[in-house]
Amino acid sequence: MSESSLESLQHEQIQKRSPKRWLRPVAIAGIVIASFYSSVCAVLWFGQTRLVFSPVKEITTTPAEFNAKYEDVLIPVQSADGKTENIHGWWLPNAKQEAKSDLVDRKVILYLHGKGKNISANAKHANRLMRMGFSVLVIDYRGYGRSEGAFPTESSVYTDAQTAWDYLVQKGYKPSQIMIYGHSLGGAIAIDLAAKHPDALGMIVDASFTSMSDMAQLDPKYRIFPIDLLIHQRFDSISKVRSLSLPVLYIHGTADDLIPSAMSQRLYEATSTKKQIVLIPNAGHNNTASTNEPLYLNSIRSFFNL
Repeated sequence: MSESSLESLQHEQIQKRSPKRWLRPVAIAGIVIASFYSSVCAVLWFGQTRLVFSPVKEITTTPAEFNAKYEDVLIPVQSADGKTENIHGWWLPNAKQEAKSDLVDRKVILYLHGKGKNISANAKHANRLMRMGFSVLVIDYRGYGRSEGAFPTESSVYTDAQTAWDYLVQKGYKPSQIMIYGHSLGGAIAIDLAAKHPDALGMIVDASFTSMSDMAQLDPKYRIFPIDLLIHQRFDSISKVRSLSLPVLYIHGTADDLIPSAMSQRLYEATSTKKQIVLIPNAGHNNTASTNEPLYLNSIRSFFNL
């Protein structure tokens, strides 16, 4: 056998004994990708509340800046470990409502804000609703503003909304006198509360969404992950609205680039009780009222026969 033939035979034998060299980088790449995928899934699971809630502690604006009289209120609530914590809020009394001698004729709005900042960002709109003819209670969920407690969760904000409802009842308001208002994430919280209190006066859902799963699917970078398995802060409004029995007014801006108005349309279609949807032309996510205030306020007056 020639020397070249011998070398060829040896090379062939080595190739048979060893895995092909190109498999190694592929295997390494697969391990890296799997590790990255698993890490992102872990972040989405364990860091989920940080994606859902964006609380800010500093109060930068109050209703006084809009010439509104208000009172600071502290509402005690029990935490999961049994401690008593305080929810901070503002009480904006409407002069005409408060002047009524018969409490039965008074009406109040329980105002539930969205995921970002705190009640500071809602001072102007709370004042707008108060001047419309309601007394208004606007609260910060625990973890927001001056409210005590740890970082919020879906469970804790539902408890906070219920605690605020109980506070109004203790003040003497009947369920039929309480209008529930929720903006954005607050709309999902409002829907959960309204499902528990079908005897409320009604509900206004402003620029809200169908579910947190649907919101995640809007972002292309999340579509490769098993979102339905990973999401535990579900805010599944689309399922809850089917059981509502109080009047519901949905409001949404057609130019909302955060939550598409089609989500309010889906909520509206799934709602079987008395309902209406009002789309505000050219309004974004946070300016439905200021973009067209007459349309916004008149829609509320008309639908609820105020």
